[in-house]
Amino acid sequence: MSPAIEVRNLFYSYPGAEKHTLENINLVIERGDFVVLTGPSGCGKTTLCRCLNGLIPHFYGGKFNGTVIVDGLSVKDHPISALAQHVGFVFQNPENQLFALSVEKDIAFGLENLALPRAEIIKRVKWAMKITGVTELRENAPHELSGGQQQRVAIASVLAMNPHVMVLDEPTSFLDPMSSKQLFEVIQTLNKETRLTIILVEHRLDLLSPYAKRIIVMDEGKIIADGSPRSILSSKKVFSLGVGIPKVTRLYQLLLENGVSLDSPPISVKELERELRRRII
Repeated sequence: MSPAIEVRNLFYSYPGAEKHTLENINLVIERGDFVVLTGPSGCGKTTLCRCLNGLIPHFYGGKFNGTVIVDGLSVKDHPISALAQHVGFVFQNPENQLFALSVEKDIAFGLENLALPRAEIIKRVKWAMKITGVTELRENAPHELSGGQQQRVAIASVLAMNPHVMVLDEPTSFLDPMSSKQLFEVIQTLNKETRLTIILVEHRLDLLSPYAKRIIVMDEGKIIADGSPRSILSSKKVFSLGVGIPKVTRLYQLLLENGVSLDSPPISVKELERELRRRII
């Protein structure tokens, strides 16, 4: 089976720009993977995501060279409307993609545009609402919801389209830590239960690291690190970029510098607590 995403020798610059925003990107993401894309502001994370759903090159234009294949389709050779059935995109601000008079109608909108049978639309909408936990909100207007609830509805509207890949561009930007944690748990459930491939742009690595399988770090339009959360978060090179390394991982580094060695870098408070208790007791 082919990978979910394959990027080869990708270079891209926006219209009028002299410098490449993306430079020689090579990337393979397997089906069912849960990948976090992170890096300093302006490093090219959002631009790379726009390449995955066809907004680049079809909407933004610019100079696009290389190959981007998502779910077996070349983004250069297929329109955004065709790619939307394979890759779903969730924006930073959910209000940018919620506009109907009720949650249920918002989730059904994309399906109606595909002219699916009514029975199929009802089935998909019910499933998407159930798995994201918004069934009880189905008659509410989106503007009446909290930020966390709106983000769940935005995810449900994408899920209903039955994509094989979901890209989320900093979905917790407008959420508090508790709402962010709840959202990450929903995304992890989707990944585990449906084998949906997740690419999530995020800087809150302290909250997200326990859920991800892989972290990709970008800087100045290039991929500079790619590996497991444990290996990436303990990297001095990544730390030097100012990426949001979890406090527990930073504490591990400080302990190491002062002669206290743990078995492996922790990526959650529970892991650190377990390691310290084991050594004390």
